[in-house]
Amino acid sequence: MILRQVWAVSETLAGWRSRRGGGLLLQRAVSSGCARCHGGGSAQPVEPGSAQKLYRDSVLLPRTEFPMKLVGRALVDREVQIQQECTFAQLYSWQRDRKAKKTFSLHDGPPYANGPPHVGHALNKILKDIRNRFEMLRGRQVHYVPGWDCHGLPIELKALGELGTSGLSPLQIRQKAREFAEGAIAQQKAAFQRWGVMADWDQCYYTFDGTYEAAQLKVFQEMHSKGLIYQDYKPIYWSPSSRTALAEAELEYNPEHVSRAVYATFALTTLPPGVAAEEGLDDVSLLVWTTQPWTIPANQAVCYMPNAEYSVVKRADNSQLLLIATERAASLAALLGTELRSMGTFTGSQLEGGMYTHPMNPGVQVPLLPANHVTMAKGTGLVHTAPAHGMDDYSVASQFKLPVECMVDEEGRFTELVGPQLQGLPVLTEGTDKVISMLKERGALVLEQQCVHSYPYDWRTKQPVVIRPSKQWFINTLSLKDKAKEALQKVRVLPESARGSLLAMLDRRTYWCISRQRSWGVPIPVFYHRESGEALINKDTVSHIAALFKEKGSDCWWELPMETLLPPHVLQKAKAGAASDYVRGEDVLDIWFDSGSSWAAVLEEEVQEEPEERLSWLSSSFRSPLVAELDSRTDVCVEGKDQLGGWFQSSLLTSVAVRNKAPYKCLVVHGFAVSEKGEKMSKSLGNVVDPDEVINGGKEDGAPAYGADVLRWWVAESNIFSELQLGSNVLNSARDSISKLRNTLRFLLGNLQGFDPRTQAVDAKHMHYVDQYMLHLLREYSLKVTDAYSEFDASRVVRLLQAFITRDLSNFYFSIIKDRLYCDPEDSPGRRSCQTALEEILDGVTRSVAPILPHLAEEVYLLAPGHEKGETLFRSGWIKSSSVWKRPGLEEAVEGACAIRDSFLSSIPGKNAAQYDLTIAIEPGLLFELMESLQEEPSSTSSQLVELMMAARVSLATELPRDLNPQAQVKHGSFLINLEGGFIREESPFSIAVAPSTGVRCPRCRRYTSESEDCLCSRCHSVVSQTH
Repeated sequence: MILRQVWAVSETLAGWRSRRGGGLLLQRAVSSGCARCHGGGSAQPVEPGSAQKLYRDSVLLPRTEFPMKLVGRALVDREVQIQQECTFAQLYSWQRDRKAKKTFSLHDGPPYANGPPHVGHALNKILKDIRNRFEMLRGRQVHYVPGWDCHGLPIELKALGELGTSGLSPLQIRQKAREFAEGAIAQQKAAFQRWGVMADWDQCYYTFDGTYEAAQLKVFQEMHSKGLIYQDYKPIYWSPSSRTALAEAELEYNPEHVSRAVYATFALTTLPPGVAAEEGLDDVSLLVWTTQPWTIPANQAVCYMPNAEYSVVKRADNSQLLLIATERAASLAALLGTELRSMGTFTGSQLEGGMYTHPMNPGVQVPLLPANHVTMAKGTGLVHTAPAHGMDDYSVASQFKLPVECMVDEEGRFTELVGPQLQGLPVLTEGTDKVISMLKERGALVLEQQCVHSYPYDWRTKQPVVIRPSKQWFINTLSLKDKAKEALQKVRVLPESARGSLLAMLDRRTYWCISRQRSWGVPIPVFYHRESGEALINKDTVSHIAALFKEKGSDCWWELPMETLLPPHVLQKAKAGAASDYVRGEDVLDIWFDSGSSWAAVLEEEVQEEPEERLSWLSSSFRSPLVAELDSRTDVCVEGKDQLGGWFQSSLLTSVAVRNKAPYKCLVVHGFAVSEKGEKMSKSLGNVVDPDEVINGGKEDGAPAYGADVLRWWVAESNIFSELQLGSNVLNSARDSISKLRNTLRFLLGNLQGFDPRTQAVDAKHMHYVDQYMLHLLREYSLKVTDAYSEFDASRVVRLLQAFITRDLSNFYFSIIKDRLYCDPEDSPGRRSCQTALEEILDGVTRSVAPILPHLAEEVYLLAPGHEKGETLFRSGWIKSSSVWKRPGLEEAVEGACAIRDSFLSSIPGKNAAQYDLTIAIEPGLLFELMESLQEEPSSTSSQLVELMMAARVSLATELPRDLNPQAQVKHGSFLINLEGGFIREESPFSIAVAPSTGVRCPRCRRYTSESEDCLCSRCHSVVSQTH
């Protein structure tokens, strides 16, 4: 339903000030006014202008200890005080201990423990906390265990600093890395608590904890037993700057990378049979294009597309014969700046059997081979193939049994296999220069050009990577792909568009390299025979190591002797020799496997812990069959869009591999925090927003302290599925929005001073119509807010809240009820009716915003009536709306009156409605009956209809009187009544006549209802007389 905008009353009651004292003077004024205005003889009137001052004490103005504003240090201190006074730290444990029929699980993707907290952390943690607090408020038992990803190269590098790893043992490196991670965790944890994030901060999970590592190794063992984990020698992404293998998720693609691309000729020595039959084609060269000329020394084939058309063309400038794809001829002619005349065309399949001379080794003959990865988008349609340095190239090598020789070492330099001219040169720089120079010397270089393209970089060091073969441990993701896709069909993804990105990334990943050549991580539990190098790894060895890790932590891999790591009973089961025959492996697991196993360490543990207790609310006959069916999938995971190729995917793959199901029921994928200009936050650009400075203020630049609730409001009001802009303007806007809400809450609290809803509340059916109507609106608001929170749409909550407090409360209800609140007797039914509605509104609004602004909500609740001292909002439940508040005909009565008032106010634009008398004429029918329910008498200055109109007097009739005031303005309108879901519909016309009031302004209530100047109206006279 839509409430019309209400015109502001020009002379507002809010301007009054409350003063105490002057009682004797007031009594004299009342008696004098009574005598003169109400037939009491010849008493003298009060001096003009002095009466208003005298009556102020009798007006019930708002009073509250709730401050209008809290800024700076006072705001920060108050938030900390609220956290302590309202036991924020104990809230999670309290709700875990209470009995609940339903549970809600949000599994925390672990942030990386490599530095101080940033706005990305704030966005993620606050977003999760808003949902957790909402679920807890509506009675569900929340399961949320914060975690940290503690291993990996970035932590190792930061911990060691300039020392590097030189001269340090693995245990020394691990000790320094652990200390650094623990420091970062402490810093981040303190920030998360200050932001108001609800959790048991003494019971978090850490990937370097022995219990967690043991659970991770159980996942590893299950996958190895199923043949999903294997060791192989194949190309992987290798970071020369980190000297370790990388997985796809550890790459960042630089779209501005510049490569030295070359067009080079490889001389055909054996023409394909289909080409040899043509005359004059005796000296043909293949024309190939590559952006990585350093890989040419490792060339093992040139690939073509079997179903494409190829041509031998002659260059007009030098008569050289080149074999290229026909489709690429025109582009190449323009690029080379010469005409390319076709000498013969062939299908790709006719190129089979061709051989060419290796461009760097003239004595080596290399084949032409068919391949499906060849495209015609760029290049020549012929692809240089180096199986050691390309994923597609390796597939060709596997199919045709080509050798895979690595000519690049761990530092990214050429090895001795390429010869003395190239040995030791960094392949991406000096090595590339030398290869191009050698091609030129041999006459094979046709053209060199700068190529700007997307290229993979190490996400940690921000340096380019190479592809090189290495003996590593892999997960066969190709065999998991179909199961993973099937599992994803049962997962809800928000936004749905993110599902496509996740599926595309799964498609691109045929295997996952999980071994890393570092010290700070979970050791891969494998042993190698000293002589044969054969790996020893099976269920028994891994289970034993997992038990040791659980008891002692993974440092024991280096601390314990081999006889403890491989005891006799384990060796006997494996039918292996003595422990002294083996050495422990030196690789550690990829950190994405670490964090991707968190479901096993956190969710599985939750199901195993007291399953009977979780179903204790059921009778035993129903409970037992369900214990075994408890779902260890979390209800939701909430992370940034970068996790589509990271934690979301690694968790999915490991869970599907072990349990044949996804670890989550729903994924929420949010965007990144960016500057107000939409730029990525960067120290070099000076646009980084520090959440600590947002809360506590800037120490150097003097930026204001906004407090934690402003940070939370920013998260809530933003569209989380796009990039979230943040800066001073955004923060100021958030602060202003909270200030407006704060003023609304202050008005509510101030008018509830001395009111106890437990003993003074009015039954709904006896309340004023407009009060009942507001409860009806409150119920609708609460239902919409509940739905929005359930959909992870806190921004809709904010919009609903702002519309409710601005349109329905401030512009409509508050402007109507001030007279009743301030000037009616304190205990009058009408005033108590209004306070009953205000208390319900205060409670509903406070609870509705509590998940977003917990500090403000608890601050309000401390002063709100109707509960015991010491009770906190978050321990008292969600919005308590009642279906009784939706009363048939109520909505139509009030909104019909609002439609009439719209016509009334539009006839006196910019003027004070209280200075006018209003006559309403409605033909007999539903609308007339509804208006009669608001005003029984034909004419009144105090009916509910008068209050809604905010006029001096309202007269209600079936037709306009013939003796209208000559100054009266007449308008006509209509209102559509819609009852019983549209079963009853009636278009009801009405007419109004507006004339200046015949009454005089009352010095106490300021309504034009007094009989003469400086005399009280009858209502105010009665109130003041009773008071004094």
